[in-house]
Amino acid sequence: MTALLYLLMIFVWGFSWIAITSQQGDVPTEVSILYRFAIAASLMFIIGVMFKKLQPTSARHHLFFALQGVCLFCANFLAFYQSTHYIASGLTAVVMATAPIFNAIHGKWIYGIETKGNFWLGVSVGLAGICLLFGHDLLGANWSIEVLYGLMYALMGTWCFSMGNMISIQNKRNQIQAYTATSYAMVYGCIALLGIILFKGISFDIDMRLEYLTGLAYLAVPASVIGFTVYLNLVDRLGANQAAYLMLITPIVALAVSSLFEDYHWSVYSTLGLSLVISGNLLAQMKPGTLTQAYNKLKTAINKQESGLKSR
Repeated sequence: MTALLYLLMIFVWGFSWIAITSQQGDVPTEVSILYRFAIAASLMFIIGVMFKKLQPTSARHHLFFALQGVCLFCANFLAFYQSTHYIASGLTAVVMATAPIFNAIHGKWIYGIETKGNFWLGVSVGLAGICLLFGHDLLGANWSIEVLYGLMYALMGTWCFSMGNMISIQNKRNQIQAYTATSYAMVYGCIALLGIILFKGISFDIDMRLEYLTGLAYLAVPASVIGFTVYLNLVDRLGANQAAYLMLITPIVALAVSSLFEDYHWSVYSTLGLSLVISGNLLAQMKPGTLTQAYNKLKTAINKQESGLKSR
């Protein structure tokens, strides 16, 4: 089940990148994000009430829901969208791919969660692959103050995403299931977005083009209702570090979709990058000691072969 959920998330969030591009236009970013999560939260509560999936909660629980909502469904999206105003989306994806590192650091700092050597090896290999995948954006960037602003916003978004993961761990420790936490957190994220929109005096106009509405529907239902519920379930099952490795995998699907709809062309470097990201994922997910055992078995086999040759 964990493997199926992981695979589902790769495709659900991988396709969301093409849907996000359809949201660019006359509708302000804050309003598009509000519409997305308002629709998602409404569906979550309708389903939750119909199938009795919402748990009883206390005021203390709602404090964590509100913090998670601001982190996952407001601040990180505003930061990521703002980042793309300064730098190419590929550079933003490279920064977002550092989410497992943020989670490992925060997990150790907040909860004392230890990470193993194979995780760091896998993340290093995966990040190298991401850099190859988006090498054109990295090399083509003119390292001006605008680029630094873009990188700063992308890092802020990744940090907020990671803190949302940490709060999810606390929700689990409070015996709150991912569905309940996600439902309430989306509401608080919408409240935060609404406050920002009203403060800035932004119009609530909506784009009635089919492309915009279709993209909004995908982002609200598969990418939000299904996506965040499944992802936070994976945080419970795998831990925040391994679950966040999805941030390295989903750009691959995004590039594959881009090659179909936006004429993206794969190169030797991007293909090598793909291989490294997949290899890094396998390394990061391995149980501790697996590499050592494999090395010892290989060493033993080589020694036996050498002994056999000498005896002859």
